[in-house]
Amino acid sequence: MDPYKKFTGIVAPLDRPNVDTDAIIPKQYLKSIKRTGFGPNLFDEWRYLDHGEPGQDHSKRRLNPAFVLNLPRYKGATVLLARDNFGCGSSREHAPWALVDYGFRAIIAPSYADIFYNNCFKNGLLPIVLDTAVVDGLFNAVAKTDGYTLTVDLGNQRVIAPAGKEMRFDIDTFRRHCLLEGLDDIGLTLQHVDEIRIYEKRRALQAPWLFTEL
Repeated sequence: MDPYKKFTGIVAPLDRPNVDTDAIIPKQYLKSIKRTGFGPNLFDEWRYLDHGEPGQDHSKRRLNPAFVLNLPRYKGATVLLARDNFGCGSSREHAPWALVDYGFRAIIAPSYADIFYNNCFKNGLLPIVLDTAVVDGLFNAVAKTDGYTLTVDLGNQRVIAPAGKEMRFDIDTFRRHCLLEGLDDIGLTLQHVDEIRIYEKRRALQAPWLFTEL
Protein backbone atom coordinates (compact mmCIF):
# COMPACT_ATOMS: atom_id res chain seq x y z
CA MET A 1 0.00 0.00 0.00
CA ASP A 2 1.44 3.40 -0.98
CA PRO A 3 1.86 6.14 1.65
CA TYR A 4 -1.10 8.50 1.68
CA LYS A 5 -0.15 12.00 0.55
CA LYS A 6 -1.93 15.32 0.42
CA PHE A 7 -3.75 15.77 -2.89
CA THR A 8 -6.25 17.94 -4.73
CA GLY A 9 -8.91 16.19 -6.78
CA ILE A 10 -12.19 16.61 -8.65
CA VAL A 11 -15.28 15.79 -6.57
CA ALA A 12 -18.03 13.49 -7.88
CA PRO A 13 -21.37 13.76 -6.02
CA LEU A 14 -23.40 10.61 -5.40
CA ASP A 15 -26.58 12.06 -3.96
CA ARG A 16 -28.13 8.88 -2.55
CA PRO A 17 -28.33 7.71 1.09
CA ASN A 18 -27.87 4.07 2.13
CA VAL A 19 -25.72 3.03 -0.84
CA ASP A 20 -25.01 -0.63 -0.16
CA THR A 21 -22.03 -2.74 -1.16
CA ASP A 22 -24.05 -4.66 -3.77
CA ALA A 23 -24.62 -1.34 -5.56
CA ILE A 24 -20.95 -0.46 -5.23
CA ILE A 25 -19.84 -3.78 -6.75
CA PRO A 26 -22.50 -6.35 -7.74
CA LYS A 27 -22.28 -9.92 -6.54
CA GLN A 28 -21.35 -11.47 -9.89
CA TYR A 29 -17.91 -9.81 -9.69
CA LEU A 30 -16.96 -11.26 -6.31
CA LYS A 31 -15.29 -14.41 -7.65
CA SER A 32 -11.93 -12.68 -8.12
CA ILE A 33 -9.73 -11.87 -5.10
CA LYS A 34 -6.98 -10.05 -7.00
CA ARG A 35 -7.94 -6.63 -5.60
CA THR A 36 -7.51 -5.04 -9.03
CA GLY A 37 -9.62 -4.88 -12.17
CA PHE A 38 -12.87 -3.91 -10.44
CA GLY A 39 -12.88 -0.24 -11.49
CA PRO A 40 -14.93 -0.78 -14.69
CA ASN A 41 -17.64 -2.45 -12.58
CA LEU A 42 -17.94 0.18 -9.86
CA PHE A 43 -21.66 1.01 -9.48
CA ASP A 44 -22.16 -1.35 -12.41
CA GLU A 45 -25.97 -1.53 -12.37
CA TRP A 46 -26.29 2.27 -12.25
CA ARG A 47 -23.43 3.02 -14.60
CA TYR A 48 -24.53 0.81 -17.50
CA LEU A 49 -27.86 0.23 -19.23
CA ASP A 50 -27.19 -3.45 -19.84
CA HIS A 51 -26.41 -6.31 -17.48
CA GLY A 52 -22.73 -6.97 -16.85
CA GLU A 53 -20.82 -10.19 -16.25
CA PRO A 54 -17.15 -10.94 -15.51
CA GLY A 55 -14.97 -11.20 -18.59
CA GLN A 56 -16.99 -8.77 -20.70
CA ASP A 57 -15.43 -6.01 -22.75
CA HIS A 58 -16.97 -3.23 -20.70
CA SER A 59 -15.84 -0.57 -23.16
CA LYS A 60 -18.53 -1.89 -25.53
CA ARG A 61 -21.39 -1.75 -23.01
CA ARG A 62 -24.10 0.92 -23.12
CA LEU A 63 -23.42 3.68 -20.60
CA ASN A 64 -26.22 5.30 -18.62
CA PRO A 65 -25.89 8.97 -19.68
CA ALA A 66 -27.69 10.16 -16.53
CA PHE A 67 -25.35 8.50 -14.02
CA VAL A 68 -22.96 10.89 -12.31
CA LEU A 69 -19.71 9.08 -13.12
CA ASN A 70 -20.58 9.12 -16.82
CA LEU A 71 -20.88 12.91 -16.94
CA PRO A 72 -17.85 14.62 -18.54
CA ARG A 73 -17.59 17.19 -15.74
CA TYR A 74 -16.71 14.44 -13.25
CA LYS A 75 -14.16 12.60 -15.38
CA GLY A 76 -11.05 11.74 -13.38
CA ALA A 77 -12.72 12.37 -10.01
CA THR A 78 -10.71 11.22 -7.00
CA VAL A 79 -13.05 12.38 -4.22
CA LEU A 80 -16.52 10.83 -3.85
CA LEU A 81 -19.13 12.92 -2.05
CA ALA A 82 -21.82 10.72 -0.54
CA ARG A 83 -24.74 10.66 1.86
CA ASP A 84 -25.55 8.89 5.13
CA ASN A 85 -24.80 5.21 5.75
CA PHE A 86 -22.55 4.76 2.73
CA GLY A 87 -21.32 1.19 2.27
CA CYS A 88 -24.11 -0.58 4.13
CA GLY A 89 -25.15 -4.16 3.40
CA SER A 90 -22.90 -7.20 3.11
CA SER A 91 -19.31 -7.00 4.33
CA ARG A 92 -17.51 -7.38 1.01
CA GLU A 93 -13.97 -5.99 0.80
CA HIS A 94 -14.45 -5.80 -2.96
CA ALA A 95 -16.33 -2.52 -2.42
CA PRO A 96 -13.26 -0.46 -1.43
CA TRP A 97 -11.21 -2.42 -4.00
CA ALA A 98 -13.57 -1.19 -6.74
CA LEU A 99 -13.52 2.41 -5.51
CA VAL A 100 -9.72 2.47 -5.34
CA ASP A 101 -9.33 0.75 -8.70
CA TYR A 102 -11.61 3.36 -10.28
CA GLY A 103 -9.37 6.11 -8.94
CA PHE A 104 -11.03 7.37 -5.77
CA ARG A 105 -8.70 8.22 -2.93
CA ALA A 106 -11.19 9.66 -0.44
CA ILE A 107 -14.91 9.57 0.35
CA ILE A 108 -16.75 12.31 2.21
CA ALA A 109 -20.04 11.45 3.91
CA PRO A 110 -21.91 12.10 7.17
CA SER A 111 -21.74 8.40 8.14
CA TYR A 112 -20.67 4.95 6.96
CA ALA A 113 -21.50 1.35 7.67
CA ASP A 114 -18.95 0.07 10.21
CA ILE A 115 -17.47 -2.85 8.25
CA PHE A 116 -17.10 -0.85 5.06
CA TYR A 117 -15.51 2.00 7.04
CA ASN A 118 -12.93 -0.37 8.51
CA ASN A 119 -12.22 -2.02 5.14
CA CYS A 120 -11.44 1.35 3.57
CA PHE A 121 -8.45 1.92 5.84
CA LYS A 122 -7.07 -1.52 5.05
CA ASN A 123 -7.01 -0.65 1.35
CA GLY A 124 -5.64 2.89 1.29
CA LEU A 125 -9.01 4.62 0.94
CA LEU A 126 -9.78 7.50 3.32
CA PRO A 127 -13.41 7.67 4.55
CA ILE A 128 -13.91 11.21 5.88
CA VAL A 129 -16.83 12.00 8.18
CA LEU A 130 -18.20 15.55 8.06
CA ASP A 131 -21.40 16.98 9.52
CA THR A 132 -24.53 16.72 7.41
CA ALA A 133 -24.78 20.49 7.04
CA VAL A 134 -21.19 20.66 5.75
CA VAL A 135 -21.85 17.84 3.30
CA ASP A 136 -25.01 19.63 2.12
CA GLY A 137 -22.93 22.72 1.43
CA LEU A 138 -20.40 20.70 -0.55
CA PHE A 139 -23.16 19.15 -2.68
CA ASN A 140 -24.40 22.66 -3.48
CA ALA A 141 -20.90 23.88 -4.34
CA VAL A 142 -20.22 20.89 -6.62
CA ALA A 143 -23.53 21.40 -8.44
CA LYS A 144 -22.70 25.05 -9.14
CA THR A 145 -19.10 24.60 -10.30
CA ASP A 146 -17.78 22.41 -13.12
CA GLY A 147 -14.58 20.67 -12.11
CA TYR A 148 -15.05 21.50 -8.43
CA THR A 149 -12.03 20.33 -6.46
CA LEU A 150 -11.13 19.73 -2.83
CA THR A 151 -7.74 19.31 -1.22
CA VAL A 152 -7.46 16.41 1.21
CA ASP A 153 -4.72 16.87 3.81
CA LEU A 154 -4.66 13.77 6.00
CA GLY A 155 -1.55 14.90 7.86
CA ASN A 156 -3.37 17.95 9.23
CA GLN A 157 -6.82 16.32 9.14
CA ARG A 158 -8.28 18.96 6.88
CA VAL A 159 -10.45 19.16 3.77
CA ILE A 160 -9.76 22.45 2.02
CA ALA A 161 -12.16 24.15 -0.39
CA PRO A 162 -10.93 26.16 -3.42
CA ALA A 163 -11.53 29.47 -1.62
CA GLY A 164 -9.40 28.30 1.30
CA LYS A 165 -12.10 27.26 3.77
CA GLU A 166 -10.82 24.40 5.94
CA MET A 167 -13.02 21.61 7.26
CA ARG A 168 -11.46 19.54 10.02
CA PHE A 169 -12.22 15.84 10.33
CA ASP A 170 -11.49 13.35 13.11
CA ILE A 171 -9.66 10.09 12.56
CA ASP A 172 -8.21 7.42 14.82
CA THR A 173 -4.51 8.14 15.43
CA PHE A 174 -3.38 4.61 14.59
CA ARG A 175 -5.39 4.49 11.35
CA ARG A 176 -4.02 7.88 10.35
CA HIS A 177 -0.47 6.64 10.99
CA CYS A 178 -1.02 3.50 8.90
CA LEU A 179 -2.38 5.46 5.93
CA LEU A 180 0.40 8.05 6.05
CA GLU A 181 3.03 5.31 6.21
CA GLY A 182 1.32 3.04 3.68
CA LEU A 183 0.91 0.18 6.15
CA ASP A 184 -1.81 -2.42 5.63
CA ASP A 185 -2.13 -5.53 7.84
CA ILE A 186 0.68 -7.29 5.98
CA GLY A 187 2.91 -4.23 6.18
CA LEU A 188 2.33 -3.97 9.92
CA THR A 189 3.26 -7.63 10.34
CA LEU A 190 6.42 -7.26 8.29
CA GLN A 191 7.63 -4.59 10.69
CA HIS A 192 8.25 -7.49 13.06
CA VAL A 193 9.86 -9.83 10.53
CA ASP A 194 13.07 -10.23 12.57
CA GLU A 195 11.15 -11.27 15.69
CA ILE A 196 9.06 -13.67 13.60
CA ARG A 197 12.17 -15.34 12.18
CA ILE A 198 13.72 -15.70 15.65
CA TYR A 199 10.51 -17.28 16.94
CA GLU A 200 10.30 -19.70 14.01
CA LYS A 201 13.90 -20.85 14.54
CA ARG A 202 13.30 -21.37 18.28
CA ARG A 203 10.04 -23.17 17.62
CA ALA A 204 11.71 -25.47 15.07
CA LEU A 205 14.21 -26.55 17.73
CA GLN A 206 11.49 -27.09 20.33
CA ALA A 207 9.10 -29.01 18.06
CA PRO A 208 10.96 -30.16 14.93
CA TRP A 209 8.14 -32.55 13.95
CA LEU A 210 5.95 -29.55 13.15
CA PHE A 211 8.40 -28.47 10.47
CA THR A 212 8.91 -31.86 8.83
CA GLU A 213 7.84 -31.94 5.19
CA LEU A 214 5.42 -34.73 4.32
